[in-house]
Amino acid sequence: MPLRDTSADHAATDRTFQVDLRGLVDLLSHHLYSSPRVYLRELLQNAVDALTARHAVEPHGNFGIRLYADGKVVRVEDDGVGLTEADVHTFLATIGRSSKRADRIAEQRADFIGQFGIGLLSCFLVADEIHVLSRSARTPDAPAVEWRGRGDGSYTVRTLPASARPRPGTTVTLTPRSDAGEWTRPQQVHALARHFGSLLRHQVSFDDGSGGPGTPVNPEPAPWARSFPTPGARSRALAAYGEEVFGFTPLDTIELDLPAVGLKGIACVLPEAVPAGRRHGHRVHVKGMLLSEQAEEILPEWAFFVRCVVDAESLRPTASRESLYEDATLAAVRDALAERLREWIARAAASDPDLLGRFLQTHHLAVKSLAVHDDEILRMLLPWLPFETTDGHTTLDEFARTHRTVLVTSSVEEFRQVAAIASAAGLGVVNGGYTYDRELVHRMPEIRPEVSVADLDPATLTAHLDPVDRETELAAAPYLAQARDALAVFDCDVALRTFQPASAPALLVDSREARHERTRSRLAREQEGGLWGDILGALRQEAPRAQLILNQLNPLVRTAVAIDEPELARTSAEALYGQAVMLSRRPLRPAESSLINRSFLDLLAHALRKDS
Repeated sequence: MPLRDTSADHAATDRTFQVDLRGLVDLLSHHLYSSPRVYLRELLQNAVDALTARHAVEPHGNFGIRLYADGKVVRVEDDGVGLTEADVHTFLATIGRSSKRADRIAEQRADFIGQFGIGLLSCFLVADEIHVLSRSARTPDAPAVEWRGRGDGSYTVRTLPASARPRPGTTVTLTPRSDAGEWTRPQQVHALARHFGSLLRHQVSFDDGSGGPGTPVNPEPAPWARSFPTPGARSRALAAYGEEVFGFTPLDTIELDLPAVGLKGIACVLPEAVPAGRRHGHRVHVKGMLLSEQAEEILPEWAFFVRCVVDAESLRPTASRESLYEDATLAAVRDALAERLREWIARAAASDPDLLGRFLQTHHLAVKSLAVHDDEILRMLLPWLPFETTDGHTTLDEFARTHRTVLVTSSVEEFRQVAAIASAAGLGVVNGGYTYDRELVHRMPEIRPEVSVADLDPATLTAHLDPVDRETELAAAPYLAQARDALAVFDCDVALRTFQPASAPALLVDSREARHERTRSRLAREQEGGLWGDILGALRQEAPRAQLILNQLNPLVRTAVAIDEPELARTSAEALYGQAVMLSRRPLRPAESSLINRSFLDLLAHALRKDS
C-alpha cells in the first residue's frame, strides 16, 4: 500500500517497510549470506558506490571512507554522492530497490558493486537499529536527511538543517546487539575492513576511538598495480604478496592481465603436490572489493596446482555477492586464464628447464592426469614428464633417445619382476603400473613418431633369454622335474636359461591377469556341476601358468641343479621360488608365506645336520 509522505514538515513519521523484515533478515542470514561478517562488506560496498557516483559529478575531488568502532557503535562515513529525501523514500522504503538501477545513472551500472537497499538490510544481522544520516552532493544547500530503521520493521524519516552534516556524503551508524560482539569489536571491525577492502581504490581509514590518528585500511595498491625499478623486484613483490595472502612461498608466480575485462592479479604455483582433481578456492576481488576466497569457478578444473588472487572490473557477482555468476563473460575469463597458465608452462619448457623440472617433480601426477585429457598439455609436457624405467627415473624424451622400442608393463610388480633382467638384456621398459602412466606412454608416438610402444608380455622377455646347451639341459632334467612337482601347487612351470645379471638366481614371470585367470579356473573346478561352475566353465580357457626361470650363470643355481637328494632338491626349488616372489614385491599369498618359512627352516636343518 502506498506510503504517506509527510517528511516535508520536518516531523518524524513512523512508517513500515513493504516487506516482512524479520522474515527477510532470516532469509539473508540462513540462505543468502555465509556469515554475519558480510555486513561490513555491504557497508563498504555502499560507500564505494557512493564515491563512484560522486566522482561522476566531481571528477577531481579527493574523497574517502572512514570507519569507526569503539565497542558501542560501528560507523561508516563516506564522502560520496549522498541521498536526498526522495532517494531515501525510494531506496530505503521499498527494500531491494537499488539506487544503481535509477534511470539517471543506469548507464553507469557497471561502475557499481552492490545494491544499497539489500546491502543495508544485512546490517540487521548484527544490529537492532540502523541510523543513516545523508546529504546529497547533487543539490546545492541540500538539507540533511535522517533515516532510522529498527529490527521490528518500522522506520522514521526526517529532514534536518544542512548543518547536521556539513559535508555531502552518508554516515551509517549501527548499534550492535549484545550477541553480535564477535563481529563488532574494534579489532574485528578493523580486521574485516582489511580483509574485504585491502585492494579498494579509494582511501579507507579506521578509528577505534582511542584518540589516535586513523589507521589506513588499504595503505598501498595491489603489487601488480605498482611500478618497480626492475623485473626482479616486481617478481619478488608479487611472490611476497602471494605468500602473505596464501601462507606459502610460491614455487613461482604467474602475472595475470586480461584488459578486456579489467582483470589483473597473480597465480601462485603451489610448492607441494596436491591430490589430482582437488580444486582450490581462489580470491576474487571485484572493483577492489573482496568477493570470495573460495571462487573455484575462475579457473578450469585441471589448474589445481595454482591458487589465484585477482581483481576484475566486469565479472558479475551473484545475489549474495560471495561468488561469481556463471555467464559467458566468466566462461571467457576462465578460458583466457587457462591459456595464461599454458603459456607459463610453455615458457618454462622453452627457457627455464630448472623451473620446469622443479614444477614437474612436485606436480607430475597432477600434470599426468591433465595430459590424459588435454591434448595440448600432452604434446607440450609428455616428453618432459618423469617415469620409472629400466634406466632409472627419467623423462620419456631422454628414454626414447636410447630406446626406439619402448615396452611398458601393466603393473608395478611386473616391472619389478623384470627390470634388472630387461635392463641387462638391453630392453627399454617403463613401469606402467602407476596411475595414468601406461596410458600416457602408449601416446608417446603421437609426440615422437619414430618411437614405437608395446606392452611387455612374458614371451617378449623370455625371447631375450639365452637357452642352455643340450647337454646341460639333459643333466638338469631330473632336478627340473622335481622342481615342477614342488611348485605345481602354484601353477608354476620351471625352466633353465642363461641371462644377465649373473647375480640373479631366478626370474619369476607372472602377471596379475594370469593369476586372476588361474583363480577363476580353480573356482570353476571347485564349483563343477553348479550354476556358477557352468558360468565359469563357459569362460574357461587354458589358464596361463607362471614361470620360474633359473639362471644357469648363477653359481647357486648350478649347485642346485646338481642336487641328487629328492627332498633337498624340492626344498631348494621352493626357496628359489620364494626368493623370486619376494623380489617381485607383490603381496604374498598365505601358501607362499608358509612355503618361504618352511624352505628356510628345512635348508637350515639340512645345513646343521651336514655340519654335525
